[in-house]
Amino acid sequence: MHRERLPLTPRRKGTALLVGLLLAVGTPTAAAAHAGHEGHESNAAEAAADPAFAQIPLAKGPDQVGEPISLAVLPNRSVLHTSRDGTLFLTDQAGSTSIAGKIPVYSHDEEGLQGVGVDPDFTNNRAVYLYYAPKLDTPAGDAPSSGSADDFAKFDGVNRLSRFVLNDDGTLDLASEKKVLDVSASRGLCCHVGGDIDFDKEGNLYLSTGDDTNPFASDGYTPIDDSQNRNPAFDARRSSGNTNDLRGKILRIKVAADGSYTVPDGNLFPEGTEKTRPEIYAMGFRNPFRMSVDKKTGVVYVGDYGPDAGAANPNRGPAGQVEFNRITQPGNFGWPYCTGKNDAYADYDFATGTSGAKFDCNAPKNDTRFNTGLADLPPAQPAWIPYDGGSVPEFGSGGSESPMAGPVYRYDENSTSSVRFPEEYDGNFFAGEYGRRWIKRIEQGDDGTVQKINDFPWTGTQVMDMAFGPDGALYVLDYGTGSFGGDANSALYRIEYAKDGLTPIAEVSADHTDGAAPLKVSFTGKARDGDSQNLTYAWDFGDGTKGEGLNPSHTYERTGTYQATFTATDPEGHVGSANVRVVVGNTKPTVEIITPANGTLYEFGDPVPFKVKVTDPEEPDIDCSKVTVRFSLGHDSHAHELSRVQGCEGTLTPPKDGEHDHDANIFGIVGAEYTDNGAGGQMPLTGRSQVILQPHHRQAEHFTTQSGNLKLYDKATAHGGRTVGDIRDGDWISFDPYRLTGAAKLKARVSSGGAGGTLELHTGSPTGPLHGSIEVKPTGGWETFADVETALKNVPDQTTKIYLVFKGGSGALFDVDDFEFTTDGSGGAHTGEVKGVNGKCMDVAGGRDDDETQVQLYGCNTTAAQRWTLPGDGTIRALGKCLDVQGAGTDDDTKIQLHHCNDTVAQQWEPQSDGTVRNPHSGKCLDAEGDTWGDETHIHLWTCHAKANQQWTLPS
Repeated sequence: MHRERLPLTPRRKGTALLVGLLLAVGTPTAAAAHAGHEGHESNAAEAAADPAFAQIPLAKGPDQVGEPISLAVLPNRSVLHTSRDGTLFLTDQAGSTSIAGKIPVYSHDEEGLQGVGVDPDFTNNRAVYLYYAPKLDTPAGDAPSSGSADDFAKFDGVNRLSRFVLNDDGTLDLASEKKVLDVSASRGLCCHVGGDIDFDKEGNLYLSTGDDTNPFASDGYTPIDDSQNRNPAFDARRSSGNTNDLRGKILRIKVAADGSYTVPDGNLFPEGTEKTRPEIYAMGFRNPFRMSVDKKTGVVYVGDYGPDAGAANPNRGPAGQVEFNRITQPGNFGWPYCTGKNDAYADYDFATGTSGAKFDCNAPKNDTRFNTGLADLPPAQPAWIPYDGGSVPEFGSGGSESPMAGPVYRYDENSTSSVRFPEEYDGNFFAGEYGRRWIKRIEQGDDGTVQKINDFPWTGTQVMDMAFGPDGALYVLDYGTGSFGGDANSALYRIEYAKDGLTPIAEVSADHTDGAAPLKVSFTGKARDGDSQNLTYAWDFGDGTKGEGLNPSHTYERTGTYQATFTATDPEGHVGSANVRVVVGNTKPTVEIITPANGTLYEFGDPVPFKVKVTDPEEPDIDCSKVTVRFSLGHDSHAHELSRVQGCEGTLTPPKDGEHDHDANIFGIVGAEYTDNGAGGQMPLTGRSQVILQPHHRQAEHFTTQSGNLKLYDKATAHGGRTVGDIRDGDWISFDPYRLTGAAKLKARVSSGGAGGTLELHTGSPTGPLHGSIEVKPTGGWETFADVETALKNVPDQTTKIYLVFKGGSGALFDVDDFEFTTDGSGGAHTGEVKGVNGKCMDVAGGRDDDETQVQLYGCNTTAAQRWTLPGDGTIRALGKCLDVQGAGTDDDTKIQLHHCNDTVAQQWEPQSDGTVRNPHSGKCLDAEGDTWGDETHIHLWTCHAKANQQWTLPS
């Protein structure tokens, strides 16, 4: 799920599901203009709690919801929901949660257990459907970005739709599995799985599938790289644009009693059509992560994620945008050729870095060498509601755009439910937003014309899935604010229309939820009721004993897994309950990330050395091969896993991010987890930990907290399009967490049409230790920017908050666009341009990250191909790979190339005081070939002579 996906996440525009995490650096709400500026509100106000609706928590926290992905409501109001690790949870209408079953899954990046669907005839056949990544004999690590067809084939897998029987006791009968349909998958490379399941009134099953394409080498535009030796997973034309492939589609089939299926009439391609799959109902999607079918009309609603380009590029295509689609008949919805209202991408040659003509949305052609389907595709259909930024005012702006298509409400006049939604909501579409954290009620005409977009009360966090139950209440799965694994905010809710009075909202917590027997637990209950005050409370500790009050303690004498239930009852007889699981006999492992430290400065694409410590009282000898360490790219409020390894110590080698705008709110996440073997006859438990890695360069508008009445201003000349403004004396903004070890200099980009002033860096608090002060003089106008900087002193060698504090006279002082830390080498890498003769830059030809790509001179252009990092280990790196002497050669004219980092002598470099850069193995120097030194001049190895073509300026 992104503005890229969801976790599995969704991403902001795009990718997958990935998943949400409460950023350490949040995006604030912009406010109106101050004198001399033009501005506007950038975020829609959060919908206030509506007294007519009650949001009832049914399950909460990772023990009860895992990493929540998808839900389905049973006829008895119980809810099934999936966790990506393969766990299927069952929660009854009173909020009692159990594990229905767990299936083995492959869970690299976004893959795992995805969708769940309930058969329309469930009452008679007890059938449920699951969409998951089965464990196969495929490698568990990262797939190569380039190589041979055999290299890629090793990572081929499938995502599988299967039908199971849910027993009367709420357990999943794993032996009952009927394999219905397999969808190809390129494993080991992120992103986009899709995986939502729904049915129409005829009982046809609909399944959404993602494009299964890596977006991180496409600069935020369309990923259509079919270069020689390139992994096919970098080309979405092979999947979404392929009429003979099931990925990037909405599929429609009719499943028979024996688990086989037929294809109903009226899909996009009639059965028997050459080079097509008849299961395809609609094609041309990137990550249709959430989908629903209106049973009354058969209309399919889809939320599709788009890529993350920060701005349109006439040579590449439109800026990133996302969309809600309303599908009334089979069709092609454009990806990867067109997006939004049929905004076309350019046909880009990744091998040469050149752009061709824009695609014809009315007659797109699939000419990739990976295409197995038709060359001539159906015309692209425009999106129903495309949006980005503040383009739909009711959707707000700021943060990730993450569309989650919810259900259409249908009022049942024969229902006796006291919690069903009102009749005036009949036919309304409920749209969700993962990154912006809202639910909207959209009124529409019979033809789909949007008549009104209404706020809807939602007080949870990141909306993951929604469905109406047979009671007419809305069930919502909340991903929470963690990353890969769930957290305290992960939850399942039922939102009721309380026409007969509100139900008490109960919450429960415990100081211990696991440990050895005897285990003393102190419980805390909380309850609120919008229309009653005199509540009564009761406890069932799950071991046959009862309690009362709000804060009881209880000692569990025997090993076992117990569910402690807290109940609140109002005078009208409405009952609310909440529960917590307590495992007695096993203790959850403690996972500590020793290295890197939380808040460490980091440059994307650099290797990440790590060290993890795990302790478990029942397991004195920890098996480090069971410790999983991930590197994920954080983006606003979600994350995308890019790399993982097993072990307590080692190095993560994430690829360079080539999709997200450099000025987006992005950061690194290192997460570690360990699952024990179980103890005392009790279930295995998983311990987790994560740290944030902060980019050296950050936009000021991505602050965590602020003082005063600071506002955000849209400016075309600002990096990222915005500044922090209306700054007055004593105002400040903060960022959390940061570890400034090795930071030597702070540079800021500012503008001032006012008095100017001083920018100070403090840690811990706005009045904490001062580490640097910068004078900001008037720049000649609010749109005129200048760079200012200061050396830093006495920065703390610990994780802290940083504060930019602003001082000056009266009135508006200055605006802050962005800031950047540079390091002295003691605690961070040096990153920037490597400049050679004639002011040209060392450049990776074509911006490619393939092994053996030529390194050359080229005019400086600030692209990733010219962004080099010296991490302090003797290497020089770009695009996640190393500067390399081909074959570790020592002869003059040996090629200098990009190659995956391998700790060999071919990748060691020593800058010299005479301006040369030498390879100690050969004793020879980096040299620009010839004596003209124009664009595309090759860099090779040559005997050192310290003349102009061997003079290099390195980042500092």
